[in-house]
Amino acid sequence: LTCAAEHLFNLKFAAKELSRNSKKCDKEEKAEKAKIKKAIQKGNMEVARIHAENAIRQKNQAINFLRMSARVDAVAARVQTAVTMGKVTKSMAGVVKSMDATLKSMNLEKISALMDKFEHQFETLDVQTQQMEDTMSSTTTLTTPQNQVDMLLQEMADEAGLDLNMELPQGQTGSVGTSVASAEQ
Repeated sequence: LTCAAEHLFNLKFAAKELSRNSKKCDKEEKAEKAKIKKAIQKGNMEVARIHAENAIRQKNQAINFLRMSARVDAVAARVQTAVTMGKVTKSMAGVVKSMDATLKSMNLEKISALMDKFEHQFETLDVQTQQMEDTMSSTTTLTTPQNQVDMLLQEMADEAGLDLNMELPQGQTGSVGTSVASAEQ
């Protein structure tokens, strides 16, 4: 049980670390989105596209870290159940030995007290099993849509209040973006 408890600690630690990495990627995605807006406002579509690709990459990394964290968390829950079951089994073995001795003496008060303890052990096991099932059912997978870069560019342009015209040749993008930005101001 000691080895399993140590593995349980390591699993929980790994799940937290993965969760932290997911949050870090979320922050980096937001920073990239801010850079997209600035690049669109300056009319530099090539730089905006690069930042959009970076933002989407960060988003996907965040999702992957979160997915892996959930999987590690599920494994930790299973190990927790195994550790708990081991403890309960050990307790039940002790209770059964006590019951044998008590039944031989036929002391009804002791039998009643032992049965209460036995039932309490099973209630504890039910609560922990339910917690594990809740954890397992809450792990879900996420999917991302196609054409994310173009959609993100359009979304950032809309938030910045700019008109994004992606059909223009690269040479004309700077002047149109600047004129739209100055018209907005």
